[in-house]
Amino acid sequence: MASGIFALLDDIATLMDDVSVMSKVAAKKTAGILGDDLAVNAEKSSGFVSDRELPVLWAISKGSLLNKVIILPFAFLLSAFLPVAVTIILVIGGLYLAYEGAEKIYEYFFPHPHEVKIELTENLSKEEVLKREKEKIKSAIVTDFILSVEIVIIALGTVVDAPLTTQILVVTLIALLATVGVYGIVAIIVRMDEFGYKLIALNEEDNSFSDKVGRVLVNALPMIIKAMGLVGTLALLLVSGGIFAHNIEFFHHLLPEFIPGILQEFLLGLVVGVIVLALVILIKKAFKIKSKPH
Repeated sequence: MASGIFALLDDIATLMDDVSVMSKVAAKKTAGILGDDLAVNAEKSSGFVSDRELPVLWAISKGSLLNKVIILPFAFLLSAFLPVAVTIILVIGGLYLAYEGAEKIYEYFFPHPHEVKIELTENLSKEEVLKREKEKIKSAIVTDFILSVEIVIIALGTVVDAPLTTQILVVTLIALLATVGVYGIVAIIVRMDEFGYKLIALNEEDNSFSDKVGRVLVNALPMIIKAMGLVGTLALLLVSGGIFAHNIEFFHHLLPEFIPGILQEFLLGLVVGVIVLALVILIKKAFKIKSKPH
């Protein structure tokens, strides 16, 4: 009896050790897409009146958790009964990531007009505020669903050869960490300027230490969001290029070996992204489809 208990504890310890190691690998693989996830959600969680930012962010966070609850069972069923589908979805997701990265670069060099977004202000009636909050929350949750699928599939792709129990533990852990980590940081970012204003109003002195710190926080917010957008764009191309390099044999040996791996992945992601972007632009022009506002 005692030996059976010790054997069980040893099995659990071994399982937890495997989960720990594979979780680190999966976290590294998904870190890139989290940069874009963070930048997107910071943008979508801003533009609200001050006292509504955190309630709106909480609503989006709950929607994100529901997304994970929907996505995870389907991902595990595919891994158990049709593992090749995981690779296929992973490559399709890579095409989307590469396109999104290339589109952001294209937008930077060749900006095109979008519909003017109407932000929430205190001049709106309570009913209008709630209506537009719901619209932005819905939009954010839909975007989160797409990004969540990518995160789950990329994480699953790193443990697809492991036992199902390990897959479930690792991918579920990554999904939960992604939600808590991303939205926790977003909450800090969207309230950073508010905290800065409170520091400025902390005392009646002019140009005090609290005033200086407050102004730094207020002025830093737009720069931080822009920087996250840049990091997110690079991450999209790196992650997509990594997907192609590790899951498609042709791309794995396409570039010379003397080129560093990270540069190979970036170039693969960029080239594939440009090709997909060109195709999308041609299709839109052929069918006269208007781009949706970002």
